[in-house]
Amino acid sequence: MKNLTIHQYPERIKKSVIYEVNIRQYTPEGTIKAFIEHIPKIKKLGVEILWLMPIQPIGKLKRKGSLGSCYSVQNFTEVNPEFGTKDDFKELVEIAHKNGMLVLLDWVANHSSWDNVWIYKHPEWYMQDKSGKIISPVPEWSDVAKLNYDNNQMRQEMINSMKYWIENFDIDGFRCDMAMLVPTDFWNDARIQLDKIKPVFMLAEAEDETDLFKTAFDMSYTWRLLHLTEDIAKGRRKAVDLIDYFLEEPKKFLPKTLRMPFTSNHDENSWNGSVYERYPNCHKTFAVFSFLIPGMPLIYNGQEVSMNKALNFFDKDQIDWKKSEMRDLYQFLIKLKKDNEALWNGEFGAKFEFAPTENNEQIFTFIREKNDNKILALFNFSDKETWVKYSSLKAYDTY
Repeated sequence: MKNLTIHQYPERIKKSVIYEVNIRQYTPEGTIKAFIEHIPKIKKLGVEILWLMPIQPIGKLKRKGSLGSCYSVQNFTEVNPEFGTKDDFKELVEIAHKNGMLVLLDWVANHSSWDNVWIYKHPEWYMQDKSGKIISPVPEWSDVAKLNYDNNQMRQEMINSMKYWIENFDIDGFRCDMAMLVPTDFWNDARIQLDKIKPVFMLAEAEDETDLFKTAFDMSYTWRLLHLTEDIAKGRRKAVDLIDYFLEEPKKFLPKTLRMPFTSNHDENSWNGSVYERYPNCHKTFAVFSFLIPGMPLIYNGQEVSMNKALNFFDKDQIDWKKSEMRDLYQFLIKLKKDNEALWNGEFGAKFEFAPTENNEQIFTFIREKNDNKILALFNFSDKETWVKYSSLKAYDTY
């Protein structure tokens, strides 16, 4: 396969959808090998970017649950034996690439497990209290120890560990956990060093820290939009409240910064419930919404089969891969996005223009247009039917 380069990334990502993979819960086996069997199905869905939750060994000391959190990393350059081997992971990346997909590895730079290989040899690489005791980032995260970014040796070793997965497995980038808790200058330095090996694609678990997206990262989260749409779904907010959100967006981010709309991910699903709970009777509506607004939509594994439960975070659980109309819906939405230039991602797509109606509290409608490709979207974000009358039809007389 032809090597991916930075010059290809803009061409690839402008139409792409990202898909999050929870290896532990994806199959009954919970292994990399078992997941590989599903790659052709994900390809058929139309997905071009895989984000894999951490695959490294999980700490045993102060572990939560029977299996622990995959965000409690025991060794940054090994594969969790419960998931398989390094050869298995190499095969996963190779098959993903053959199917035209990029592979992003989830990276935990803010903390490690309490029995990480670093903690014994280099306790100075960790944050300590006045008595010299290593501490957690926050009390609730009792299963992990906070890393010390005042230590330059630790910084470089962290970057070396990231480089390891590019050099040895040809991954295409990283989704960086809690990126806003790690100094921006570290990420800037990491991006420069990683790009020298291979141009990477970088997703930050961050939103308000816009400095992260000047140099280090390509794509950011949309938590504010997530919570706003959840409130609208539950009747606590109105459709009109979306207007202020979309008016503020261009002021906060550079045009090159990709935004990632989503209705679920591993955190939202496990801690706050499935889309059936958070978007009662309207999760399909907001799935469509996430594909038509600016940004690269995220699908969390299981959403395409109407997963209506919260997956256990610290123990074995399983997705029921039943037939579902949601698979057809996502396949349709991905094709719609690829076929319509107005819906492409970031600066490749069209700007966002409101189409005001006489019922803005209930109805949210907008137009996106680029190079003679026009999309008019209309959503009823209430539980009542209504007639729609546009305040002005001049801009939409071609529909």
